[in-house]
Parts: sequence; structure tokens; C-alpha cells
Amino acid sequence: MPGVEGRVALVTGAAQGIGRAIAVTLAKAGAIVAVADIAEDKLTAVVEEIAAAGGQAAGFKMNVADEDSVKQAIKDVAAKFGKLEILVNNAGITRDQLMMRMKRQDWDLVIAINLTGVFLCTQAAVPVMLKQRWGRIINIASINGQQGQAGQANYSASKAGVIGLTMATAREVASRSITANAIAPGFIETAMTQALTPELRDAMCKQIPLGRPGLDIDVANAVKFLASEEANYITGNVIKVNGGMLMG
Repeated sequence: MPGVEGRVALVTGAAQGIGRAIAVTLAKAGAIVAVADIAEDKLTAVVEEIAAAGGQAAGFKMNVADEDSVKQAIKDVAAKFGKLEILVNNAGITRDQLMMRMKRQDWDLVIAINLTGVFLCTQAAVPVMLKQRWGRIINIASINGQQGQAGQANYSASKAGVIGLTMATAREVASRSITANAIAPGFIETAMTQALTPELRDAMCKQIPLGRPGLDIDVANAVKFLASEEANYITGNVIKVNGGMLMG
């Protein structure tokens, strides 16, 4: 069965980190990748990286929390490539603080980007997919949306919401051969986690049966699988990419 070769994929939050890895991995597998981010200047480097490896990509400025920005970007992607078959909702932020001290604006901002952004992008992309009668929607959730995390009430709530939204979406679009799944990464090596103290990193790793943090490519490979024909009977699921940190 075919993978993702020739498919048009849109990856949000693609300027760096896990989003960049997803975009590069899909491109290496033969997908045509629209990379979207609010940091438009950084998108150029991702597009150039993909092109240098023989892939095909284009950058699109998008603020996932702004409905007009989302609608325009997805319209531009569909106009440029003639279709949109794979949507990877990866864009997200953190604003950590104990719940008792959390500012309302930090709650609202995280929900707006991490959850409402997924809703807006999905809502804008689904009509294109319905006409094609084929699509893949892949939402990046988090282990903390499944088990919670002190100091991350906003983030945990947003990612738990993404999981619920994924399941609702899967039920609504299944009749048109569109699947919707979530990936819940655990402790993944990123620029943010590299700033942790050695003591905290060791403590985190002791909770992981595989004994190490994950890599962005681990998440990207899971996305590539869910985007492919091989995953055509998987929908409404949450794929844990956490080294065994949370099972069941």
C-alpha cells in the first residue's frame, strides 16, 4: 500500500522543533509539504532544508488562534497545490505556573493556540477533504493531556481537549474516508527540555521504561504512519509516543 508520496500535507508550528521534524520527515517520504507558522522568517530555513534534500515545500504565515489567518492560509495552500490531504495540527505553546498563581491571560492564550487553533484549522481544512473524499487529520496532544501535570493546568487542559476534539472529529468525517487521530508525546528532546537541570532530566528518565527521552523523529515517524494508507483503518485513536512512561 502507498505511503504519503504525492500527498499534500499542511503542518502547523513547523518553523522549529517537532513541527520541523514532521515536515522534513513527510517531505523525505515524498509528500508535498506546506509549512505554516506565525514565525514567517523561520519558515524559509525549513523550506530550504526540504528543497536541499530533494523535497517539495512552501511556507505560509499562519496564526492558528486567528480565524481569518487560518482560513486565508488554508485557502492559499489549496490554491497553490490544488488539494489538501493531510493536516498536522502541531502548533502549541506553554505558559507554566501553579494554578493558584496562573494569570487569566496565560490560561486564555494557551487554550486559544493549543485547542481553539486545532479546531479552527480542522474546521477550515475539512471542507477541502470532504470534496476529495479522503483525508488525514493528525493532532499533536501530550502525555500531560492524559495524566495532568502540576504547573500546567492550562496546557494539560488544552491537550486533553485536543484528544476529545480528535474523537469527535473522527466520528463526524469517517463516512468520507477521512481519519482523525492524535499523538501524545511524552518527554521529548527539544530546545525547551535541553534547558532542564541534569537532576530534573535524570528524574524524568527514571520514569521512562525505555530509559531515555524521545526524539522529535520518533513523533514524526508516528505522524508519517498515521498519514499513510497503511493506517486507513485507524481513527479516533491516541497513539502514545512516550517510551512506556504512561501505559494502558
